[in-house]
Amino acid sequence: MDHSKSSEINLEMIRRHFPALDQKVHGEKLVYLDSAATTQKPLEVIEAVDSVYRQDCANVHRGVHTLSERATARYEDVRNKVAKFLGTEESREVVFTRGVTEAMNLLANSLGSGDHALVPGDEIVIGTLDHHANIVPWQMLCEKNGTILKVIPCDDQGELVLSELDSLVTDRTKVVSIGHVSNAIGTVNDIDRVFAAAKNVGAVTILDAAQSAPHMSINPIDIGCDFLTFSGHKTYGPTGAGVLWGKLEKLEKLPPWQGGGDMIKTVSFDRSSYAEVPWKFEAGTPDIAAVIGMGAGLDFLDNVGRSHVKAHEDALLESMESKLRNIEGVRIVGEPLKRSCCISFTLDGIHPHDAATIMDQSGVAIRAGHHCAMPLMKRLGLPATIRASVGMHNGEDDIDALVDSIKAVREIFA
Repeated sequence: MDHSKSSEINLEMIRRHFPALDQKVHGEKLVYLDSAATTQKPLEVIEAVDSVYRQDCANVHRGVHTLSERATARYEDVRNKVAKFLGTEESREVVFTRGVTEAMNLLANSLGSGDHALVPGDEIVIGTLDHHANIVPWQMLCEKNGTILKVIPCDDQGELVLSELDSLVTDRTKVVSIGHVSNAIGTVNDIDRVFAAAKNVGAVTILDAAQSAPHMSINPIDIGCDFLTFSGHKTYGPTGAGVLWGKLEKLEKLPPWQGGGDMIKTVSFDRSSYAEVPWKFEAGTPDIAAVIGMGAGLDFLDNVGRSHVKAHEDALLESMESKLRNIEGVRIVGEPLKRSCCISFTLDGIHPHDAATIMDQSGVAIRAGHHCAMPLMKRLGLPATIRASVGMHNGEDDIDALVDSIKAVREIFA
């Protein structure tokens, strides 16, 4: 399947690649609008994972038998795929993790120890829109090291108040870590402006690209960040695999976070020496099949064409927003200048969990809750929202089904 020469994606053809979509829920056609939580998996990914266990089930790196060598070759080839996906050239800058959460914990722990560790009084800057994965690890580091966590506020429109950067980013700022796209309300942050302020004081820059990687091209060199993370299961791959990309010279200065097999060069009871980057950050047996499946997911995205996916999804979000605004009692949360991945909303007088449960009876899968963004919900004065998020396989028929399910909810509570 290659859409690279077409001006738009072939929705009917794409849907054939997603077997989970060919089912009914409560007797209704499944309408999956929860890709911000995890994407459905194309056949290519399912078959890649299946082939690992059918043909190449062996541990990587240390075996000299045929199965181990095949598994290792497939596993390590994904580093090349990730580098290509990100538009970079050095595969050693690709560290495999279980996902963004583990990558953020790796960075927080490694930046908090070793010869270049953060010290009491050093400052870390994050944003109000951020996922808990970009909040809690830094809080834990602050509790351990005495560093100070500072937060870029957001306004009522769901935009970061970047006029506060000059006062927030100071000579004591050592890390600026920010989400590219809000998983809760879809705001696309002005990362150029955030990272420009960070670079002025020599701070380490980290981008959480969990919600941008599936929806647009991301190149850390063009973005100008030191580290970038994303999750495989949000880019049409399996759960259990993700990526930490880092500039080679930055990774080489970081101490490893976890110890054990595969991340060592030598071990004695006196001391141990560590493997080179990236392997010194990959202790123990990895989720080999998940990493290989992640590579298949990235291939699938690139074969469809990320520019086509972005154009298709942007049009869907515009249509969704327009149709939601025409439904009485719907309140869209946030009015960002740029939106990607999702729209959050509330229904007057109806709890989001009640609405989501009823919508599920119509076969419509959406997310209700705080979306791992409790500080943002508190700032907006909301206990929870209803979130509809799109993937490449969604179409106008899915948006219409969403609208019909919302109207059904309102009729029940009328």
